[in-house]
Amino acid sequence: MNLDLLAIAAHPDDVELTCGGTLLKMAQLGYKTGILDLTAGEMGTRGTPQIRAKEAAKAAKLLRISWRDVLGARDSDVHASRRHKLRLAAIIRQLRPKTVILPYWEARHPDHYHASQLGYEGCFLAGLKQLPIAGETYRPFKILYSVSYADVRPTFVVDISAQYAQRRKAILAFASQFRPKKSERASKVHLAIDRLEEEMNELARHYGRLIGVPYGEPFLQKELMKVEDVVKMEVRSI
Repeated sequence: MNLDLLAIAAHPDDVELTCGGTLLKMAQLGYKTGILDLTAGEMGTRGTPQIRAKEAAKAAKLLRISWRDVLGARDSDVHASRRHKLRLAAIIRQLRPKTVILPYWEARHPDHYHASQLGYEGCFLAGLKQLPIAGETYRPFKILYSVSYADVRPTFVVDISAQYAQRRKAILAFASQFRPKKSERASKVHLAIDRLEEEMNELARHYGRLIGVPYGEPFLQKELMKVEDVVKMEVRSI
């Protein structure tokens, strides 16, 4: 399977929270999209890997994802080891995505910023002919960084107003994380996920307002953007 767009993140639900609307929008445009969760989320306070796998499959259907899998890194110990990089490079050669979305390279959770490094290095190594893995050499054309968690100015924002409601359903498909039973709630330990879904919705509204629409998802790219027609550029200046 050749993918047009592949999102890579540390845990099940990370992609849904940060760029799920964009993935759905691209699928609606006819592109083949995919998600690679680096871990099964086994260190999460709530839910088992089996439960989270079922939730991830449900969310993938809601976002019209063509392919989803788990790399097999250990939750809370994501890092750019040689073994993980070779496994990821083999997946890149298999799927041959034109565009890859990675987490921003700075984050509160170590797994997130290590996921960014691992994702980039795996994409790079996939293009080395002498790498001891199967498949034809390949590198994605474009790497984007999701900056929903980051306090940085994005390069651009994707309008996800039409996809917002379905994105929210995909997030809430992870019921073990965002709709826990009272008995599953931690009484003494603060969990960031208790407000995470609400915060991500607030961020979607914030970035939407910046481009004059109800909801948006922000991205950063390291290289400059090319513009052909400055007369037809969107978003009003004054």
